[in-house]
Amino acid sequence: MRKPPLIELKNIIKRYPLENGEYYQALSGINLKVQSGEFVAIMGPSGSGKSTLMHILGVLDVATGGKYFFKEKDITANTSDQLADIRNKEIGFIFQTFNLLPRTTVYKNVERPMLYAKILPEERDKRVMDILKLVGIDDKANSLSNKISGGQIQRVAIARALIMNPSIILADEPTGNLDTATSHEIMNFLKELNKNGHTIILITHEEDIANFTKRKIRMIDGKIVSDTKKT
Repeated sequence: MRKPPLIELKNIIKRYPLENGEYYQALSGINLKVQSGEFVAIMGPSGSGKSTLMHILGVLDVATGGKYFFKEKDITANTSDQLADIRNKEIGFIFQTFNLLPRTTVYKNVERPMLYAKILPEERDKRVMDILKLVGIDDKANSLSNKISGGQIQRVAIARALIMNPSIILADEPTGNLDTATSHEIMNFLKELNKNGHTIILITHEEDIANFTKRKIRMIDGKIVSDTKKT
């Protein structure tokens, strides 16, 4: 029997008010299911709504209309505190701009999400070193985040995204600031994470990056226009 989806969006609409009393509709009736263990690329040109969709999937923003089910629970009307709890415990974020503290060590950057979750120091230390080893930069634990290469910085961001053992990883243009060789290295690493069971949703406008995934969703003008899976 097929498992229920990890994420299900039903008729999601997102509108942003404009100064003249009108509104800009960023998303128009998005219906989407993502199963646990999938590796999905959401693609589309600038202004297609893919980043807005990512923000709603990551509960960084809320929809104007429609329903959002996460692990079969309707979280549409959750409070901001409840959504923050989901973000911290269930979702790992990887951003194009890395979003690391530059004059802080790799160790401290990766440790941060656990401080919010009040995890004990001994447990934090073990998890940080284990995850840095997993991404291949445990030798950089005490290096400052602005003193390592772009590929290493993105591995720090991936380590931070994984540290809370999230249900899903959301990656917004994770290779946008990297050269082609480093981009492919990072994508191969994400592919390996997916093989080991991690659910990953990736935002990209680059076809070669999307080709690393198993499913491509294309958006235009706030709508999903195609959804294809590799056979």
